[in-house]
Amino acid sequence: MTAPLPATDIPAIDVAVVDALIRSVAETEILPRFQHLDGGDIREKGPGDLVTVADEASERALTARLTALLPGSTVVGEEAVSADPAVLDRLLGADPVWIVDPIDGTANFVAGKPRFGVIVALAAHGRTVAGWIHDPVGRRTVRGRLGQGAWLVGADAVEAGTRCVALPPVAVEQMRGIANIRFFDSDMRRQLTQRRERVAEAYTQRCSAHDYLDLLTGQAHFSLNNMIKPWDHAAGALLFAEAGGHAAKLDASPYNPADRTGGLLMGPDPDSWRALYSALFDA
Repeated sequence: MTAPLPATDIPAIDVAVVDALIRSVAETEILPRFQHLDGGDIREKGPGDLVTVADEASERALTARLTALLPGSTVVGEEAVSADPAVLDRLLGADPVWIVDPIDGTANFVAGKPRFGVIVALAAHGRTVAGWIHDPVGRRTVRGRLGQGAWLVGADAVEAGTRCVALPPVAVEQMRGIANIRFFDSDMRRQLTQRRERVAEAYTQRCSAHDYLDLLTGQAHFSLNNMIKPWDHAAGALLFAEAGGHAAKLDASPYNPADRTGGLLMGPDPDSWRALYSALFDA
């Protein structure tokens, strides 16, 4: 079990203030461009990997405002890492680090589909200590701090919210969840495709923000990913654990935001995590 962080190592951040900041950026930089992109507003960073002017504007605004909120902090943003992979090394230092996905689900955003979101996490001393997942179209956020639970807050962003609770354990054949298998090697993709029949339902949304929102609002029991970029998973893994769920890498070791390989599996509790892993991966 991972040792708890001393309270003095957790930056004093008001999760509601950060929530309001994220909502403001979404309202000014993202939503006005949703379903209004021109061809020149979109480019490929790599084959099938899209970025838009909205991604870039959102990351610039979040970077400026988050670092101003917490002096001495730095940012690891998806677009900054795309330009300079060495930015990831900030997660190895002692300073507080904001981890930012300015628009998660960019392909959906470009296609005019509402399944996209903004993900922000705060890491300190190699651990995620706070997280926010915001759905701009649905105007809802799940937010939380280490040891203080995960909370769903609606459009008015009032302090009173609904505490998120992971779905209770069920048999593997009754589980419904997210299986993002396209980044596994071809043999493992084949195996996982065949073994999807061992669960009640396995689906994909091409949006980590909405995957985690499903886990946190009782729509899904599990999720599976092989690619574990920190801007996709740091906030969600913390929030799911705060909701009572169990998150671990595929070798059963704890996940931390500096991890770059090893896959990630979420389940309702450790026993059902092991049962699900066995059903999907064991010979």
